[in-house]
Amino acid sequence: MQLTVKEASRLLKLSESAVYRLIRKKEIPAYPVGKSYLFNRVELFEWAIAKNITVSPEVMGALSDATMIPPTLGDALAEGGVYFGLDGGDKQSVLKAVVEAIQGPQGLDKEALLAALMARELLASTAIGNGIAIPHVRNPVVLNIEKPLVVLSFLKTPVDFSALDGRPVDTLFTLISTTVRVHLHLLARLSFLLHNSAVQSALAGRGQAGEIIKTVRTAENTLIPSAAPAGPLP
Repeated sequence: MQLTVKEASRLLKLSESAVYRLIRKKEIPAYPVGKSYLFNRVELFEWAIAKNITVSPEVMGALSDATMIPPTLGDALAEGGVYFGLDGGDKQSVLKAVVEAIQGPQGLDKEALLAALMARELLASTAIGNGIAIPHVRNPVVLNIEKPLVVLSFLKTPVDFSALDGRPVDTLFTLISTTVRVHLHLLARLSFLLHNSAVQSALAGRGQAGEIIKTVRTAENTLIPSAAPAGPLP
């Protein structure tokens, strides 16, 4: 799932010249191909979220598949669950607590999940600032699950995740997806909803799990499905 500079600029809502400036400064993950560059879509999404850049709404339509109904973030969150007061003194112990707290699905290999989450953290921190991290598996297929999960965890004590803003993490959205396409779909929606004031208030208030999920569902309904590009991204 590679993107050209033109496609990356459209997705990031930046001019092509701005994208080229980021490439020259080596501030964005890009791969030289002949006289141009290509981007790995997963890496670009992760980079955008880490930089607090909201991805263009058109990606919602671009990631849809005529053969499937895209999962909603609210459904994935209801499936994964909301957990409070998880304990841990560092990344590994926190992620272990998150994995152990997950109630399902049946057959989920928790050891493989923890190993995959830690492997992703070794590449770069999944902390995005404001006390939030989005741990996830780089290759969702390895877990072989039927439904995607989004697990929301609130920590008892904030933990250093090497966030760019220096703020320790106390809130984690762990994404466990069925495919790369579903992973990108959920990641795009989450990046939008984390800028929603109602969702921000719900997370800060740490209310009941049902209320948080309801707030996410309500906010997600404001994402217009028709905000798709004239032509799908490859």
